[in-house]
Amino acid sequence: MAPPSPRSPAQKKTPEKARQSPHDGPAPSAWLLALEFRALWEFGALLPAWPLLTRAPKGDQHSVVVFPGLSASDGSTMPLRRYLDSLGYQTSGWEQGFNFGPRAGVLEAARGQVRRAFEDSGRKVSLIGWSLGGVYARELAKELPHMVRSVITLGTPFAGSHRSTNAWRIYELASGRKVARESENYDLPAAPPVPTTSIYSRSDGIVAWQGSIQKPSPDNLQTENVEVVASHVGLGLNPSAWWAVADRLAQAEGRWQPFERKGTFWHGLIFPDPARAA
Repeated sequence: MAPPSPRSPAQKKTPEKARQSPHDGPAPSAWLLALEFRALWEFGALLPAWPLLTRAPKGDQHSVVVFPGLSASDGSTMPLRRYLDSLGYQTSGWEQGFNFGPRAGVLEAARGQVRRAFEDSGRKVSLIGWSLGGVYARELAKELPHMVRSVITLGTPFAGSHRSTNAWRIYELASGRKVARESENYDLPAAPPVPTTSIYSRSDGIVAWQGSIQKPSPDNLQTENVEVVASHVGLGLNPSAWWAVADRLAQAEGRWQPFERKGTFWHGLIFPDPARAA
């Protein structure tokens, strides 16, 4: 995966030695990749989980923009957006068709969308990104922190090298860009200066889970990692991921607190401890 846009002036000042080293491990195994078919089961699990999902914290009508993953469109995020609408948010997709990477005009249109949502509502906007869409969300928040309330990513490879995913060749084919060359110019592991949550799965068959781990940042203490049991393709359709997204969005602006696993047996199974040994 590659960065979507030129760095903001603040990012350009980041010294090379100050950048975080990306995870350089291998991509997920062929076995985990084969398990991506369980995304169908995750989608089917939404129906029995619905009574519990409706008990998630309610929203406050602030705007939420959701960015799809590589080669996906707004259709892939529609179930999640409809769920968030039901909780009391004003959601929108990215409205640019299929996501084939940051081709000419893509990020300019995305910036304009965030600005419009901010200006129309008079309130900061939350950004959610699935996989490559999460890179967009993070980088836009770095450029427009005064307009962004929070960032939530789903299986986004911001902390890993391009070879720690099983999708980098597809990215290069779809975007016409060389991942390694572009990544040298950016500090993707650096967190945006807003509350930032990375939702990931250790059984992700596309992105090595270590590449989705946000390391502690002295510049932003409002960062966290939330682990769920999910496939990569199913992360945006997974009931536990939906609950975590709803929980994070519901926090009052300026009153961020880390995600609470609550310590119960069942809750611990649904949300494993991210700090446990690999």
